[in-house]
Amino acid sequence: MLKDYKISEPFFEYGPKCYMYGETLLKMAKGLEKLAVKYNVDVVLDIPDTEIYNIAHNVDTKRVHVYSQHMDSIEIGRGMGRTLPEALKAAGAVGVMLNHAEHKLTIEEIEKAIKRADEVGLATMVCADSIEEVKAIAKLAPNILVAEPTELIGTGKPADKTYVDEVIRVIREINPDIKPFPSAGISKGEDCYNIIKAGSSASGCSSAIAKAAEPLKLAEEMIAAVRRAYDERK
Repeated sequence: MLKDYKISEPFFEYGPKCYMYGETLLKMAKGLEKLAVKYNVDVVLDIPDTEIYNIAHNVDTKRVHVYSQHMDSIEIGRGMGRTLPEALKAAGAVGVMLNHAEHKLTIEEIEKAIKRADEVGLATMVCADSIEEVKAIAKLAPNILVAEPTELIGTGKPADKTYVDEVIRVIREINPDIKPFPSAGISKGEDCYNIIKAGSSASGCSSAIAKAAEPLKLAEEMIAAVRRAYDERK
């Protein structure tokens, strides 16, 4: 775990996968920056590596935390076609997502990648698709643990409260410094509200926002719900 990494709760994560790039993604990032200020909700934006430098140098990175969508645990040197931690840091990334359902890693590789990220100063947001994987990854001390059942990703059907409660309980028992982030199937503000009310540090969305007719409008609905739920919870 990167000890000096700071992100305020609640926060919101948007992962555009490869739906957005170039000027479209930059416009989205600037819009998210305005929403972060308006609702006082930091945004994690995990984006393709090709976009990191442009986004990181055109938004307030204290409010929009620029993450890579993946990182390899390699050292400087050989590694054609792989993602070097130092290069992500130099481009302007402050963190990295690991083990997404679309880019799965072994537990051994996750452990190595977290260690390398810590070495170069990148926060880690690691995904898990089952309670057993949540337990295994929590022991590796990422900064953020995203618990999303693979079968729910992109379905618009969020996890039930029983699953959310169990995820939060397990993470807090193993390492209370990890920010718990149960997710998957988020498609509207109400979903975000329910996740935050249940005790999550964050809520987030990928496909629903990326494919929406008005992505920023849906993002605002979700971010406003995150703020409202957290204030009510406190």
